[in-house]
Amino acid sequence: MGSATREALASSRAALAALDATIDLATGESLLDAGRVIGSSSQLLSALADPSADVSAKQALVSRVFGTAVTPAALELLKAVSAERWSSHGDVLAGIEELGLRATARSGAGDGSIEGELFAFGTTVSSDSELELALASKLGLPEAKAGLVQALLANKVSPQTLVIVRHLVQQPRGRRIGELLRHAATVVADQAGTTIATVISANALAPAQIDRLKKSLADRYGRALTLNQIVDTSVVGGLRVQIGDDVIDGSIATRIADLRLQLAG
Repeated sequence: MGSATREALASSRAALAALDATIDLATGESLLDAGRVIGSSSQLLSALADPSADVSAKQALVSRVFGTAVTPAALELLKAVSAERWSSHGDVLAGIEELGLRATARSGAGDGSIEGELFAFGTTVSSDSELELALASKLGLPEAKAGLVQALLANKVSPQTLVIVRHLVQQPRGRRIGELLRHAATVVADQAGTTIATVISANALAPAQIDRLKKSLADRYGRALTLNQIVDTSVVGGLRVQIGDDVIDGSIATRIADLRLQLAG
């Protein structure tokens, strides 16, 4: 990520925070819809991403294209995005997507349920090769993928999760479905002031164990955490915890592998 995009993202997030009282699910969905429209038009994307273009002209373009198609809050945020300098065309789309994810998360309960539902759906997809192919195939129509998600998740997950997943399968931007869901969950968690910890163990942890682990990790990282559990018998025993780029590996399998390396050396 270039320095221009980092500054643009910071300003865009500040614009979202300033509109906090007016943010609802419709705003999040409007932003995600607008991002897909912009992504499907190279001419529109180039115009909004052009760092040399007049800001007022770009904002006027946003108003002409989206003035009656999005919520007032979404329109203001799209104007804010167009006023910033971004490092690349792709970063513009990523910025709009992030605002859409954060607005959608803001309209939810903020209790970790959206992150949990995204994680659960990702687990389901990764365990079903046919479903993964149907959602990831470049030959599939975006509308068909959105329809499949609707059929699978309607009335089973929160409206926020449904909006997010429908968007992700329609505009993957070269990302695999697992990566899409993990990134979305991370953004949603950050909007709620938490961090996602993925815990891999040989057996499912008991509620008391989960509570102790969450407290220990929260003390270590200085913020609340949402825990996602993966049961993997290959770890033999112990735990492997991943938080962002950090990996805490206390699994027996890893200790045995380390011991073998030491003996081999």
